[in-house]
Amino acid sequence: MPQRGWRSRTSRLTLRGMSATPARRPLTIRLASPRGFCAGVDRAIQIVERALEKYGAPVYVRHEIVHNRHVVDRLKALGAVFVEELDQAPTDRPVVFSAHGVPKSVPAEARGRKMFYLDATCPLVSKVHVEAQRHHDAGREILLIGHAGHPEVVGTMGQLPPGAVTLIETVDDAAAFTPQDPANVAFVTQTTLSVDDTAAIVDALRRRFPAIAAPHKEDICYATTNRQESVKAACAGADVLLVLGSANSSNSVRLVEVGKRAGAGAAYLIEDADALDLNWLHGAATVAVTAGASAPEVLVAGVIDRLAQTYDIKVVEGAAPRETVSFKLPRALTS
Repeated sequence: MPQRGWRSRTSRLTLRGMSATPARRPLTIRLASPRGFCAGVDRAIQIVERALEKYGAPVYVRHEIVHNRHVVDRLKALGAVFVEELDQAPTDRPVVFSAHGVPKSVPAEARGRKMFYLDATCPLVSKVHVEAQRHHDAGREILLIGHAGHPEVVGTMGQLPPGAVTLIETVDDAAAFTPQDPANVAFVTQTTLSVDDTAAIVDALRRRFPAIAAPHKEDICYATTNRQESVKAACAGADVLLVLGSANSSNSVRLVEVGKRAGAGAAYLIEDADALDLNWLHGAATVAVTAGASAPEVLVAGVIDRLAQTYDIKVVEGAAPRETVSFKLPRALTS
């Protein structure tokens, strides 16, 4: 029987080959809910699409707009050109900054080159930038909990002068950090971290620095938190967890880690159904399936289709509050 809080449903996804046959072994698929696109990702993709519609191709995008190969490839087919730095883009075409955010030097460079740019930074990432600036203006020493090299971390650290922000990746980093003034420290966080890992780091910082200034509201975004909670529910007693997402997607990688801790016998991050190795499911009776915040729902449908070709599947979906967050597009695209 599905665990409490889960309900069987006739999937709205397109399923092929679902007719049960005696030769097919039964397999229960627990769909984590919510999953897939968050409001920030949806907004960023819409910005590129609307820019292509309004200004024509090509539209240049600095860095992958979101970390998903399928999304990037689809936008390339529409006329988007992805570059890593602004000097790879001409000055007479629009350029879009990715959802992860950019250092202040990037829009400054764009203005210096008289480029027309659209900022697709997720508003919840922009909120962290504002917090970091506020702490800096107040003279506090700032700690950023995050992963080195991630574009969001590079963008957040780049809001302030070099050396103004110290990156904390682990509890050990929190223990080793030596502030100039223990009574004048603040922290912010990357928005796509493991909720549990981050809580442990924050606890370590608060034990050392009881007066540390914290965000007014949790920096880890609602979508990251919701998807991790839904995976915990789906993975209790599940044999295998499949996470749709790209290897460079922080929130997708975190879902694999969370699923393992929550009780999944094994957990795999896959780009799409073609990357699914059915040998992983040998002896499995229950498989949990989710998608990272930058992975489109069509990829989930593809995995279910693939499983339906081999197993007599039963799809159940977790009950979860509906996400109603939405973000406005830049005025240049709506006027």
